[in-house]
Amino acid sequence: MLNLVHPADDSYTVLTTHLDNEDDTLELGGLLAAALTPGLKIWLNGNLGSGKTTLTRGLLRELGHTGKVKSPTYTLIEPYVVSRLDLYHFDFYRLNSPEEYLDAGLDEYFNGPGVCIVEWPEQAAPYLATPDLVVLIEPEGEGRRATLRGLTEAGQTCISQLANCQKKQSPPPGK
Repeated sequence: MLNLVHPADDSYTVLTTHLDNEDDTLELGGLLAAALTPGLKIWLNGNLGSGKTTLTRGLLRELGHTGKVKSPTYTLIEPYVVSRLDLYHFDFYRLNSPEEYLDAGLDEYFNGPGVCIVEWPEQAAPYLATPDLVVLIEPEGEGRRATLRGLTEAGQTCISQLANCQKKQSPPPGK
């Protein structure tokens, strides 16, 4: 079971957790799925192979998607209609310039009620709007550390809901 922790210096907008393995990353994605709201913009940051697509896979599985989930590295976008949401998974790793993002007309997706999950958002800067939630996955010991930061009111609400989900899943003290 994941242990989501509020750092003492920013307890309302940040959660961190250690991810020992792929199953932990899938679990975090599943928890995140329960906190999604229409229109949420999520940026996934981390090195190649850090688990960004795995986190998205866990999220989509929790929302009921049973098909394959792959990184849209070559297609730029993979759309999903799941549960109660339209979800768009972007990967901007292969963009050669931020203008390619505009030329492809991808900015239209970020103005509607769909949830947008973006890998490699820095490749489309400065054209992307401020995200609601940023997830950073970085090496830590034998695993990884995920840091989730809410940057808007919607992102902070998502963080609060994640913390509440974690409390409901945690066993009572002494068990």
